[in-house]
Amino acid sequence: MRAFQMTAWQRPPELRDVPVPEPGPGQVLVEVAAAGACHSDLHVMEFPEGILPFGLPFTLGHENTGRIAALGPGVAGWREGEPVAVYGPWGCGLCRPCRLSSENYCERADDLPGAGGGLGLDGGMAEYMLVPSARLLVPLGDLDPVHAAPLTDAGLTPYHAIARSRAALVPGTTAVVIGVGGLGHMAVQILRAVTSARVVAIDADPSKLDLARDVGADDAILAGDDAPARVRSTTRGLGAELVLDFVGAEATLASAAQMVRKEGEITVVGLAGGTLPFNAFALPWEASIQSTYWGSLVELTEVLALAAAGKISAHVERCSLDDVARAYQRLHDGEIRGRAVVVP
Repeated sequence: MRAFQMTAWQRPPELRDVPVPEPGPGQVLVEVAAAGACHSDLHVMEFPEGILPFGLPFTLGHENTGRIAALGPGVAGWREGEPVAVYGPWGCGLCRPCRLSSENYCERADDLPGAGGGLGLDGGMAEYMLVPSARLLVPLGDLDPVHAAPLTDAGLTPYHAIARSRAALVPGTTAVVIGVGGLGHMAVQILRAVTSARVVAIDADPSKLDLARDVGADDAILAGDDAPARVRSTTRGLGAELVLDFVGAEATLASAAQMVRKEGEITVVGLAGGTLPFNAFALPWEASIQSTYWGSLVELTEVLALAAAGKISAHVERCSLDDVARAYQRLHDGEIRGRAVVVP
């Protein structure tokens, strides 16, 4: 089969011929229907050797859906041909967070050979992928696998970030989404679906602001020096209860600090590597800042339920394995509206 693999650090991935894996005890072979191309993959491609504790080669693709092609010995409760989504972060399955379905925060993560399929272990940008345990599968039901694939990260990650602040997002509050890319355009929809907050989207690309409006943003503001002032003017000078930064650059973090209100929250999801200098006056009183990583398997079932109810939907651009390198280049250049999805 063909697979799009990382073969060396700071070099472009390669489309290679590799054997179809055989499922061992407890494992499941999935015939891939769709694999999302995530901006974090670009960081993986750009990191020098030694930054990530991953061995090479490995197949990219950590947002995956498909059908069960074969069951390894001992797997019960699943059948061949069943449509599934693959939960992305693969923990040890034994520690307390893993037992609570939060494998994204596995206590033994540093001792594992990879963070999941597509992140140190073989992912879904191939015709088949091997899932190490049936516990990592979620029934897909009647959802379109191409539109569902991004939900496993681009949907799950903002859902988790929003869920931790949901109690504060009551009627009359404001939530700001900085960066309307693959995750940001899902965050706008999730905020509309599960909270009562007014949703404000901010991006440097006018076309992405159009997408934000299309998916439900109450207001869309072009990024720039006046963006914080515009947010404050629409919140009676108070600022937003929640600012979600899906970029994480110096400029966006500085803007977030100017937009958040007293006792508000800034959640940084983007991996651009920016910093926010801190002192007693860096943020409004009792405002907090935190980062989040992915989400739990239980939360993924909730995201899929929102999609099945028609309340959220990923905006996707399909491509084949032959075109995946070009898709990543377009993602790098900011030309993808929503999510690029590889359909092997």
